[in-house]
Amino acid sequence: MRCGWRHLAAAVLAAVLAWGGAVHAANNSVQGAKKDDNAFDGDAPTAILIEATSGSILFEKNADELRAPSSMMKLMTVEVIFNAIKEGKIKLTDEFRISENAWRRGGAPSGGSTMFAAIHSKVPVDDLLHGAIIQSGNDSCIALAEGMAGSERKFANDFMTKRARALGLTRSTFGNASGLPDPDNKMTVRELAMLARHIILDFPEFYPLFNEREFTWNKIRQQNRNPLLNSLEGADGLKTGYTKEGGYGMVGSAVQNGIRLIVVVNGLEDADDRAREAKKMLEWGFRNFEARTLFAENQHVGYARVFGGESRYVKLASPEPIKVMVPKNASEKLIARIVYRGPVPAPVKEGQPVGVVRVWRNANVAMEAPVYAAESVGTGSTMRRAMDGVSELVIGVFRAGTGKL
Repeated sequence: MRCGWRHLAAAVLAAVLAWGGAVHAANNSVQGAKKDDNAFDGDAPTAILIEATSGSILFEKNADELRAPSSMMKLMTVEVIFNAIKEGKIKLTDEFRISENAWRRGGAPSGGSTMFAAIHSKVPVDDLLHGAIIQSGNDSCIALAEGMAGSERKFANDFMTKRARALGLTRSTFGNASGLPDPDNKMTVRELAMLARHIILDFPEFYPLFNEREFTWNKIRQQNRNPLLNSLEGADGLKTGYTKEGGYGMVGSAVQNGIRLIVVVNGLEDADDRAREAKKMLEWGFRNFEARTLFAENQHVGYARVFGGESRYVKLASPEPIKVMVPKNASEKLIARIVYRGPVPAPVKEGQPVGVVRVWRNANVAMEAPVYAAESVGTGSTMRRAMDGVSELVIGVFRAGTGKL
């Protein structure tokens, strides 16, 4: 049976608005609303600022515009390797060969960022990751790609794209593993922020690599290229990038007072502007926002309609607190809805994922969090299933009619 997306918002709105009045949008300078004193006024052509735990969006500007991600795309390359290690497909001690292709296109002869791996040498995966993350080594990334897939193009098509789609990065495309100029290398700052958040939350054993200040290979010591590490309190990642096509960009993250923010900027004209813009945005976020809890752990959030069940609705909750970042010293007017594909067919098991709570700040989605069935609902009687079937048929006919108006 085909079911459309439904919204059951009333229960959520009552809880959300109970603590809030009105609020100024964090990114109203972008949206064209009346500017307030705490609004961020940024220069980056594309930018986004999010809180890592909740995914709350504090600021965005052209966040869905596809651009060349340059070396920031290396985050996708190393995520594939992190995941392969986690799944036991490769080990940190495995050695990959530095091919002539990796050496010429990404090594010392290339004139680009490199870990200076020697041609035909065998380098452990652990060291290649250090070279890719700390030194932004193009040779490191090409060697990792060739070691995993046989060729860099196959790695981009079959490994990077597959993982990106599994992570919900629906628009990103990849032509290579290094981020060197290629017409297929395209990402948005929103998807770069999503990727950075995933790496931070899902690979805590590997994330400290991004905070290592230097790495020596082939007797050549190089400093980490991330300028935030030495200029902002709590900064510990992630990646810079530059190509002529994409301009200067950065994915950065920092923790202050227990709150982690992630910033992505792209399309700036020089490295100093990139560093200043990222630092300014993070400082603005830490200064002006705080986390507030919308729903406590396992608190009843709302209901979803059930098809053919012994009950017509199922309670929804989240095993984790649902939080959103809001401006300090201000009441916030938010709109929240439960969004799910429904009605949910019975039987429904307790803990079954049903949908998401999606929270809007003005016209923009501020955050969303998954919700689950807080109880089990068994299959209803034959009469109940028949009545629900008739009800859905009538609703379907009504929708078809209104769609033609």
